[in-house]
Amino acid sequence: MGLLPFRRKKSEETSDLNQLLMKARSGNEEARNQLLREYIPFVAKSASQATGRYIRRGQDDEFSIALSAFNEAIERYDLNRGTSFLGFADTVIKRRLIDYYRSKQSKQRDLPFSEFEVEDEEENVINYVEVQKSVEEHQKQVESDARRHEILHFTELLMQFDISMEELVDLSPKHQDARENAMEVAKVIASQQEFCDYLMAKKSLPLKALMKHVSVSRKTIERQRKYIIAVSLILIGDFEMLQDYII
Repeated sequence: MGLLPFRRKKSEETSDLNQLLMKARSGNEEARNQLLREYIPFVAKSASQATGRYIRRGQDDEFSIALSAFNEAIERYDLNRGTSFLGFADTVIKRRLIDYYRSKQSKQRDLPFSEFEVEDEEENVINYVEVQKSVEEHQKQVESDARRHEILHFTELLMQFDISMEELVDLSPKHQDARENAMEVAKVIASQQEFCDYLMAKKSLPLKALMKHVSVSRKTIERQRKYIIAVSLILIGDFEMLQDYII
């Protein structure tokens, strides 16, 4: 009976990936190219899942966009956040594909109606309205999937701070001025790396240091603590769609 092939532990694979990421981020092009080569199957799979069809390397524009997005993820990923790089890369790929479809849709609106009149094998004419509707429906589905992925990631992150989504809804300040004050505190936290590091490491607000940078009272901050933490996490993290709701 032959021996089973040795398979490395997932932790070892993650360690190797992180080492390559650090090298690539420091300007090592060989490490970057190695990442791009080794994760081509991941890029293709992510693009296929986002578009709902099989994406072929060298044939579909979506693959080139996805590979470029993966390269962008290498550049933007923060190893200190403790989140999965591949999860982050998958999110970036989906967003760039959304941008691609939005751009494509915008260009289609600028073309004359006749540009969308094509004949299939049975000489049936497919017009602009049908094409436009198809593109819009697909875009909505891609955006919905990306939004659902963000919410799931955000929910998991909140759990690390002992905050639930249901609780967050109840804790949201009811008055506009209270929300604005909480938002300003969160923006201060997100703008200072030391505050971000403290929040992620201690799972609490850096109250003492924070008071030197905000005009809101300590009592108010403590009362709105969980809401401020949640908004800070959205601003700090890679939650572009959720940020649209608060910025």
